[in-house]
Amino acid sequence: MKLNICHLYPDVLNLYGDTGNILCLKKRLEWRGIEVEITKLPIGASADFTQFDLFFIGGGQDFEQEVLLSDLHNGKSNEILAAVEDEKVFLCICGGYQMMGQYYLTHAGEQYDFIGALDMHTVGSDVRTIGNYMFKCTDLSGASTVVGFENHSGKTYLGKNVSPLGTILNGFGNNGEDLTEGARYKNVFGAYCHGPMLPKNPGFADFILQTALSRRYPDAELPPLDDGLEISAHDYMVNRLEKQSPVSG
Repeated sequence: MKLNICHLYPDVLNLYGDTGNILCLKKRLEWRGIEVEITKLPIGASADFTQFDLFFIGGGQDFEQEVLLSDLHNGKSNEILAAVEDEKVFLCICGGYQMMGQYYLTHAGEQYDFIGALDMHTVGSDVRTIGNYMFKCTDLSGASTVVGFENHSGKTYLGKNVSPLGTILNGFGNNGEDLTEGARYKNVFGAYCHGPMLPKNPGFADFILQTALSRRYPDAELPPLDDGLEISAHDYMVNRLEKQSPVSG
């Protein structure tokens, strides 16, 4: 078995160790004897999107998202849209998550039109939401508890055609108002979760991998790993956050 992973915009979207998610996916496949090939696709580069099983887009600052607009509108948006509708698996973090939506309206009133793959939009605020946080994934997305770090001034609002990835247990999440965090549409998983997200959330990491693997090999199942260290790191943050006020928004 083999999975092909595309790392979109690694040159500009890599805040707070987001590339660690790629390393985590790679190792969790290799430890199970599953072949993996990773293709980096920076600004201006092209590839056949149909060859990939899983796409990763990390986070970036507002300026970096603006820099990407011309590349997106020169053809990448259409390729991403086609891959999403073909039910390819996407993991999108923070700025990469926002870019999958309809638009970003800055605090100054300037609107950036993005990919439009997800029925959602983001509005800039003059206040940043920063800190460790945790949320519970919906049953549709594996039902695990995820811990991580958020740092964003954008407030994201989901439309009727997209579901939240999970419910906030501690922190702000999408907007600090409705207790939602992230988004799930087809096989797109979006979240504000830096950290990187996957190493200390092995249950969610394997849910992503199983989703991608099952799409290509319908009868394939991931054998278990010894996740003692990963679970210890996860549980430490859960216990720490449970001692704080449950919701900061």
